[in-house]
Amino acid sequence: MSQSARWYVVQTQPHAEARADAHLRRQGFTTYMPRLLKQRRHARKTDTVSRPLFPRYLFVLIDHTHQGWHAIRSTFGVADLVGGENGPAPVRTEIIAALRAQEGEDGYFRDTARKFASGAAVRVVDGIFASAVGFFESMNDSDRVSVLLDLLGRRVRVVLAAESIAAA
Repeated sequence: MSQSARWYVVQTQPHAEARADAHLRRQGFTTYMPRLLKQRRHARKTDTVSRPLFPRYLFVLIDHTHQGWHAIRSTFGVADLVGGENGPAPVRTEIIAALRAQEGEDGYFRDTARKFASGAAVRVVDGIFASAVGFFESMNDSDRVSVLLDLLGRRVRVVLAAESIAAA
């Protein structure tokens, strides 16, 4: 990486991260799109799928001595470069290095939010149900969890932020 090369954030069109990545690489840019392996349930079947860690965003390395950033905005799949009035805002190289350090050997992040199995005993740590004990049911893509709590003599499904529960 030359001294004039800096990382920038590209906002992609919806569900077009891979398309933008491929077209930017074809133009000679170095890109970095952190990917996450997630468990997905569909039609009573569970499988592992690859998803962007940051949906609608990826990183591009631009060497200002040889490349301009204006061509990126007209690339298929790209919506814009993240920045302000003075053009795109660079990302510190430490951020990219920190992200790459957290990847597994296969280059993927793991869905670490799924730390509870269905039916595991959990305790609510904050909010109106603080200190209540229940059972973990599921987690959605918005980092919200469904927990079954015993309230007023019956089990009630409560949806909470993922950080609001801990192991019981």
